[in-house]
Amino acid sequence: MKVMTIIGARPQFIKAAVVSRAFKEHRPDVQEIIVHTGQPYDANMSEVSFDELEIPRPDHNLGIGGGTHGQNTGRMIEKLEGLMIEIMPEWVLVYGDTDSTLAGALAASKLNVPVVHVEAGLRSFNRKMPEEINRVLTDHVANLLFVPTETSLQNLLNEGIANEKMKLVGDVMYDAALFYKRKSRKPDLPEGLNIESNGFVLCTIHRAENTDDPKRLGSILEGLGNTGQTIVLPLHPRTRSKVADYGICIPGNVWVIEPIGYLEMVWLEVHCRLIATDSGGIQKEAYFHGKPCLTLRDETEWVELVDEGVNLLVGADASRIVSCFDSILNVSVGGKPLYGNGNSGVQIAEALLSVQLA
Repeated sequence: MKVMTIIGARPQFIKAAVVSRAFKEHRPDVQEIIVHTGQPYDANMSEVSFDELEIPRPDHNLGIGGGTHGQNTGRMIEKLEGLMIEIMPEWVLVYGDTDSTLAGALAASKLNVPVVHVEAGLRSFNRKMPEEINRVLTDHVANLLFVPTETSLQNLLNEGIANEKMKLVGDVMYDAALFYKRKSRKPDLPEGLNIESNGFVLCTIHRAENTDDPKRLGSILEGLGNTGQTIVLPLHPRTRSKVADYGICIPGNVWVIEPIGYLEMVWLEVHCRLIATDSGGIQKEAYFHGKPCLTLRDETEWVELVDEGVNLLVGADASRIVSCFDSILNVSVGGKPLYGNGNSGVQIAEALLSVQLA
C-alpha cells in the first residue's frame, strides 16, 4: 500500500515520525512517501536533527514558503496535485492544522484520493485563527479522522461528520513525548543563568495574535516580569523582531535565549517548574511532563486541560498572569490518561490498513 505523508512544520515532522515508526515496526507492507512542502519550520530541523530525532527524511521537498497563506496554499496544491498524479497513492496522510495540511487534503480530495487526518476534531472556535480554518476544512474533506480526545470526537459529531469516519486513538504527541524524553538534553544557556531543577519557568511566545499586537505583547512581558520568577524564553526570530520594532523592554528576570532544537525543548519542559505559552502543542507537553501551564491566549483547543484545572487561560492580561501564576504553581498535574496510553501510532497504522472505504 502506498501512503503519501504531507508535512511542513516541525511539530508535523515529530508526529509523522511516530506513525512512520509504527509502519516500519508493525506494517512493513506500507510504502510511505514523505513530502515536505517547504513551509517554513525552525532552522534547528537540520540534517543532524533528522538523525537525532529518528525522523525519516522527506522523499520530496517542494520548496514552497515565504508568501501569504493564500499564496503558499495555492502553490502547494498545484505541486502536490502533480506529485499525486505521478505517484498515485492509495491514501494521503495529513497532520494537524497548517497550510500544508489543508493543501494536501484539498489536492487529494479533488483527485478522489482518500484523505486521513491525524489530530482531527480540534476546535478553538476562533475563526480568526488560520489554523482553525485549516483544521475545519480538512476534517470535512477527510475520509478517515483519527481523533486524540473525547472532546475532539464530540466536536466532529456536532458538525455532522459521520461517526464511522472517526477513530479515537489518543494523541501521537504523547507517544512522541515518551519516546523523546529519554533522549532530551540540556541546551546551552547564557553565562550567569544558573537554573536548578524545577527552579525556573519556561515560556514561549509566537502566535500572531500576540506578536502582531504591541499592547498584547507588551502586557505579556510585563506580567512575566511582575512574577519575579526566573523565566527562560527561547525567542522565535519573528517575535524578537517585533519586540525590537515596538520598543518593548524585556524584564530583567526574563532570560531570552536563541531558538533551540526539540530535544533541548523537551529537557526544559521536563526540568522547569511551570510553563507559560501560546503554543497548542506545548500546552499538551506540559501535561505529559507533569507541569502546570498558563496559556497566553483567550481560548484553547485543549479544553480538557482547562477542565482539569492544570491549564489556566490568562490571555495577555499582565495582572491575570501574576495572579494565576500564584494559584497554579503548586497544582498537581497528571494521573488521568487524557490523551491515550502512548500507542496512538500503532493504532493509526493498523486502522489505516484495515479500513474499508464505502
